[in-house]
Amino acid sequence: MKNSKKSKQRILFPIGVKLVTIISFIVVVSLGAITILVSYFTRENDRLKAESNNFTVNSRSSGIAQSFFSQTQSNVYLLMDMISTIGTNGALSKQSSAYFFERYPEIGAIIELTRKQQDFTMERKPQDERTMNLLNTRFMQKHELTDGKIESFIKSEGDTIEKAFSGIESAVNTTTYFDTASIGLFFSSTEGTDRKAIIVITSTESLADTFGTVGTNNSYIINADGDVLVHPDFEKMRLGTNVADSPIVKQMRENPDTGRQIFFTDTDGIEYFGAYQKLSFADTGVITTVKASIIYESVESTTRRNIYLTIAVFFLEIIFISTYSRHLSKRIKRLTKASAEIEVGRFNVKIKNTSNDEITVLTNSFMKMGRGLAERKNLEDTFGKFVNRELAKKALSGGLKLGGEEKDVTVFFSDIRSFTAISEKLTPDEVVGFLNVYMTKMVECVQKTGGTVDKFIGDALMGVWGAPLSSGSVARDAFNCVRAALMMRAALMEFNKDRGGDKKPIIKIGCGINTGPVIAGQIGSEQKMEYTVIGDAVNLASRTEALNKPFGTDILITENTYRLIKDYVLVEEMPGVMVKGKEKPIKMFAVINIPKATGTPGAGANGPSSLDEVRSLLGIPKPDLSGVDPNKHEEKYKIGGDK
Repeated sequence: MKNSKKSKQRILFPIGVKLVTIISFIVVVSLGAITILVSYFTRENDRLKAESNNFTVNSRSSGIAQSFFSQTQSNVYLLMDMISTIGTNGALSKQSSAYFFERYPEIGAIIELTRKQQDFTMERKPQDERTMNLLNTRFMQKHELTDGKIESFIKSEGDTIEKAFSGIESAVNTTTYFDTASIGLFFSSTEGTDRKAIIVITSTESLADTFGTVGTNNSYIINADGDVLVHPDFEKMRLGTNVADSPIVKQMRENPDTGRQIFFTDTDGIEYFGAYQKLSFADTGVITTVKASIIYESVESTTRRNIYLTIAVFFLEIIFISTYSRHLSKRIKRLTKASAEIEVGRFNVKIKNTSNDEITVLTNSFMKMGRGLAERKNLEDTFGKFVNRELAKKALSGGLKLGGEEKDVTVFFSDIRSFTAISEKLTPDEVVGFLNVYMTKMVECVQKTGGTVDKFIGDALMGVWGAPLSSGSVARDAFNCVRAALMMRAALMEFNKDRGGDKKPIIKIGCGINTGPVIAGQIGSEQKMEYTVIGDAVNLASRTEALNKPFGTDILITENTYRLIKDYVLVEEMPGVMVKGKEKPIKMFAVINIPKATGTPGAGANGPSSLDEVRSLLGIPKPDLSGVDPNKHEEKYKIGGDK
């Protein structure tokens, strides 16, 4: 009744680890959700701002570029009309061009071509009286340009000039030719029925400075072929960078609209917000981009800070709860330590309780369990010394009942040679001590190979393989029995190394092995029962053991056993033996060795290879089998009678 009350103790306090887990989950989920939501909405807000700002910058840059192209073209047309009116020669014409270049110093050269010119040169021919080659001397000197460089450039742009004659405007990057930020504008003028090609070389330094990099936005101008005309980065103009493969350029060329804003990933794998605006001159366009990573940098920075805050709060919460539950943790550790003690077989554990909660109830139950296991272990160890350990476990669980079953097993008998003569020279205590040491070594060989010690008969030992437990097959049980006999041979040789004389005589044994059907089970009464095996197979094993002496052997197996393991053992056949109840002689085989490595001491390639070697190892004299009648020696023990 007292134990029943204790088992129903009320739980007063929750387990600390549950509290840590629950609070940690709440902290992580709540702060994590807040971080995700804040990051999402902030990111969306920054995206809208970035798109709006990028579009504004693009519109402003497009206006500046459009104004630049329009004014340049208008001013050139005005100058050409003026000179055309007053004539290309004369002081007034020179004054007009000088005034023009002073007014517009960024224009370096104005070239007018007619189709009459088959081979352009800077020197005008008489028939090209009306053709103009206007050069800005200051511009040329400042940028170290020569007539030859300009002439070479114009000759290289034959296709572009042909387009100009056809009325198609073009813009070309001349920075690669002159190593100064500049572009060439190609357009046409009409005088009567004649169409002329006009080439204007103008600096883009002021335009590039105006574009620049507005905050984080980057604007640049491209022509119809995707060549960069104006860019804040001079190297991109000098190297003649082409961006025709950029997604934003492709969209600008594919879409009919004049302007659009997109989000794209460039060929370099970087994400951008981009905006473009098409210009009315020469199919050019202004593109403005800003890296998405720059726009989202503040969002990511805020997200990182929120994550750091979450981690900080998480660890503070862990520290707080851990401090609160430290006492509980110590008790769990003591319980764990006690569990480890029980695991290694130390069952009598004592654990100190300091409070009344779930751990207290568990601790009390744990200590009760330990005491119960200790009692069971003591009983099992004590009982196991008198019977097989498996039978002891069955007995403790109430699984032993009177009755038996038929099984095919391998039975083993061993006997000490001349034991009577040996015991007469020893005191009773010396005999018992000697037998205990000897039997300990022999029993160890039986147990290591999966056998069961059935009984001791004086100095003889009876073992069984296949009952109550089997290795899985009759042949495997038989093989294990032979392995055990060879292990006994090796153990006995080691045992005899320091022996000799009356008090420590050299020990020799004989082993008999037979395989066959037996009745295995509990025999006796409800008050006293014994697990054993009975039948002809047992008797034949006992008789086989007795034949070792006349045959001069130490391990004999019957043909019943040999047939099962003949492929794995090295044997020598002995004379047949007539057994009572049998019409034909029983063949006997002396075991020499297991040739293949099996982990069996004294066996394998280094073991004996003939019966003579076995006799030499064990000191057994070779008998004269011609004068031996084995039938006189075949009967020894009759276990349980005939089946």
